[in-house]
Amino acid sequence: MKKLIYKLNFAIVGIMASSRVMAAGGAASSKGMEGICTLANEFGYIFNLMRTLAFIGAGISIAGWAWGYISGGKAVDITKEVKEKGFGMLLGFILLFSIGTVLQIFMQMAGEGGSLGCEVNIFK
Repeated sequence: MKKLIYKLNFAIVGIMASSRVMAAGGAASSKGMEGICTLANEFGYIFNLMRTLAFIGAGISIAGWAWGYISGGKAVDITKEVKEKGFGMLLGFILLFSIGTVLQIFMQMAGEGGSLGCEVNIFK
């Protein structure tokens, strides 16, 4: 029964992910998009700065972890290392990279030629 429910959930998620979204709005002139455009216009510089810092932080966290192995110069017990600090480093990298990616997607959607159709000046 558990396998059947798992397969059914997987099929439902697949159907939902592959179907078209019928209620999505189009241009910025549609109701409710003015607030998003104003947010992107007023905080565009801050969002771009946060995106850059998130990507830099993700890179530094992975580079710091790798440098610890390189500078150690001894054999590494990978199971022990992953149990001690691997999960935290991986989670931190995923969170920082996800924040940077979401901010990048939002600013691309709000920018010139984006799907939100906003006029965003990030260097206000």
